[in-house]
Amino acid sequence: MPTQDRHFYTRIGRYGKAAIDEAANLIRAGETVAVPTETVYGLAGRADSGEAVARIYAAKGRPFFNPLIVHVASMEQAEALAIFDDRARRLAGAFWPGPLTLVLPLKPGADIARLTTAGLDTIAIRISAHRAMRALLDATGLPLAAPSANASGALSPTRAEHVLKSLGGRIPYIIDNGPTEVGLESTIVGVSGGGLTLLRPGPIDPEQLAQVAGAIAVRDADGSITAPGQLASHYAPSKPLRIAARSAAPDEWLIGFGPIAGHASLSPTGDLREAAARLFDLLHEADVQPLPKIAVAPIPEEGLGLAINDRLRRAAYQNIDIQ
Repeated sequence: MPTQDRHFYTRIGRYGKAAIDEAANLIRAGETVAVPTETVYGLAGRADSGEAVARIYAAKGRPFFNPLIVHVASMEQAEALAIFDDRARRLAGAFWPGPLTLVLPLKPGADIARLTTAGLDTIAIRISAHRAMRALLDATGLPLAAPSANASGALSPTRAEHVLKSLGGRIPYIIDNGPTEVGLESTIVGVSGGGLTLLRPGPIDPEQLAQVAGAIAVRDADGSITAPGQLASHYAPSKPLRIAARSAAPDEWLIGFGPIAGHASLSPTGDLREAAARLFDLLHEADVQPLPKIAVAPIPEEGLGLAINDRLRRAAYQNIDIQ
């Protein structure tokens, strides 16, 4: 089983045919490659190889009970791996390619390493809209397991330099296509005989989902892991984080929003889409400031604000009280 003691000189290639060809060769050989999606940068490896998937877990230091999202190029490829009902097909038709992950029953005989699903009888699957991920999927012809390209529990990467800072020396290659557009990890929805369940808030909000596929329940935090991104402490900077802060303490670097300016702002105009795209960028920036703590201004609990606050609460978990 691969371990974390493998060391690389991590190279960065600017998006283009040469970078995709080099990354595809590494993927086919069972290595891992960081690649941008519209949400965050992902750490991709072939999902049909237990050894390749183990290298993803090892590079990230990720718990083996935490399943991975599988990226595919088409509905045909998705249906070879998962069982779709009418609701899942409606959601896929409305939001794929895009920032939606569906957790579906694993199809019997699907060519997926059991480590990819953490031994569960479901699979988390999506079709990305980003040109780099789509080009890599086309070049390899393989489904790719691809969690976020960062050390487990740390801040998600929205730029190639974030990946290099977190995983430099642990992976061989990064495809650089600039900052990601959405900046938040995908919405995750579980589809089962019991209905639809929102497993992780994201860029597609519950109202949009309900308009397409009917009522959706929000998963209670009971501690069980049924999909990626459900750990209580996750997406965390190295410093204590206080959320819903209306002003900064002397030892805090304040990330503002709307009328609260802060040292830097997610969105001076209160635009939640802009705030989502800048969230991890500013958390990375705050993490390298000389001040020892971070504070973030209040974010409305609506639309994309649900997903932003979900990430902030996980980042602040067991760190410091919410004010």
